[in-house]
Amino acid sequence: MKIVPPALAEHLRGDATTTCHCWKVTLKDGAAIGFTDHDEALSFAGVTYLATSGFGASDSDSETGLGASAGEVTGGFSSEVISESELAAGRFDGAKVELFLVNWQAPEQHVLLNMREIGEVTRAGGAFRAELRSIAHRLSQPQGRVYGRRCDAALGDRRCGADLARFTGSGSVTGVDAAGNLSATGLDAFAEGFFSRGKLRFLTGGLTGKSFDLDGHEKRDGGTRLSFWLAPEQSPLPGDAFSVIAGCDKSFPTCKAKFANSLNFRGFPHLPGADFAYSYASGGQSHDGKALFP
Repeated sequence: MKIVPPALAEHLRGDATTTCHCWKVTLKDGAAIGFTDHDEALSFAGVTYLATSGFGASDSDSETGLGASAGEVTGGFSSEVISESELAAGRFDGAKVELFLVNWQAPEQHVLLNMREIGEVTRAGGAFRAELRSIAHRLSQPQGRVYGRRCDAALGDRRCGADLARFTGSGSVTGVDAAGNLSATGLDAFAEGFFSRGKLRFLTGGLTGKSFDLDGHEKRDGGTRLSFWLAPEQSPLPGDAFSVIAGCDKSFPTCKAKFANSLNFRGFPHLPGADFAYSYASGGQSHDGKALFP
């Protein structure tokens, strides 16, 4: 149950009101940014809510019980603190959003309407659209392990146990083609495909500290070509240094042959799949009870 402050309640009972909405966005790094749909900036509770963001909320739906409600917020890239590059880099992913109803003539009169999390963000034409999910959406997320043939650990984490130092290389950018693929030096000692499905992290340049998933790793024209799953919004420049971690396709053969880590494999390679469920006994097969998958 929401408790409306007496002063705001008295204002809302009047014949005319001066209210607006304010959004407080708390990022995962702890930074708090404020936005408002009012035509002037407002301040309360130690946060300044900017009026130049172009923020506006759409209709939202509500569910009874533990059903997850959802809504959207839209805006333009007119504020210094919310740029297209920041959204592309994922700075706002999973951020907590608090929506307030505020009397703009007396901002200390405000009430928290709801609390959401930023979900999917789309960008087009100098504007963005962000999905706002209620906290209840976490109840629909899978909990615990999922049984599957492939490993569900992240390469190098506590459950995997692989020593990433043995599977990490470093190099520098020599060029970028029109599709965003990198030409690089420093990786000649690694076999082609070693870094496919790996992760690249820039150490210098405009993308310093940012990581990107790799798609392919090829040897081409006497050098190395690295392709991204999703190319960076900002192209790196020749000379930018990076480190890159080997890729893992989560299969048991790769874990055994490439990483010599089969004892820590966290999948179930002998688990029957849908093809087994639809199979039938055949006189041409040997049914001696041995493992179907060596």
